[in-house]
Amino acid sequence: MTHESHADFTEFATVAWPRLVRTAHMLTGDFHEAEDLVQTTLAKVYARWRKIPRDEVNAYIRRALVNNNISRVRKKRIGHLLMPFLPESIHRSHGGHADAVERSAVLVEALAVLSARQRAVVVLRYWEDMNEQEIAEALNCSVGTVKTHARRGLEALRTHPHLILHPAHQEAKR
Repeated sequence: MTHESHADFTEFATVAWPRLVRTAHMLTGDFHEAEDLVQTTLAKVYARWRKIPRDEVNAYIRRALVNNNISRVRKKRIGHLLMPFLPESIHRSHGGHADAVERSAVLVEALAVLSARQRAVVVLRYWEDMNEQEIAEALNCSVGTVKTHARRGLEALRTHPHLILHPAHQEAKR
C-alpha cells in the first residue's frame, strides 16, 4: 500500500472509529466485543482499501461490520449474559448520566434476544438511519427480507419485559 493510501485509511479509521464502535456496541451488546469487532473489520478493510471506491466506503464498512458480527455470532453459539449495568456507571454520581447508561444497558439487553440478522436490521435502520434498500444491499438480501426482520425485531422489542417495564416506556404511554 502506498504512503498516501495508508494515510487516507488512517484518517478514515480515526474519524470513523467512534461511530463504528457505537454501531458495533449495538450489534454485539458488549463494549469490548464491539471494539474487537471494529478492529477486526478495519483490519480486513485495510487489506482491500485501494480497491474500495471512495464513494462506497461507508456502505462497504457497514456491510463488513455486520457480516463480521454475524460470523462472530455463528462461531460463538453460546449464551451471552449481559450485565444489567455497565461497570463504569457505579462510579458516576450524577443522575443524568446514570439514567442514560441504564437506558442503554436495557436496550442492549433487549437487542440481545434478537437474531443476528434482526439485530443488524434494527441497528442499521434506527441507529445508522439507513433506508430499507441500503440495508438490503449491506446485508445482501431483498428489501422484503429487511422488512420481515425489522417487523419481527420490533415486535420482539415491544414485548421485551425490560422495555415494557422501563420508566421511559411508562412515561411515553401516558
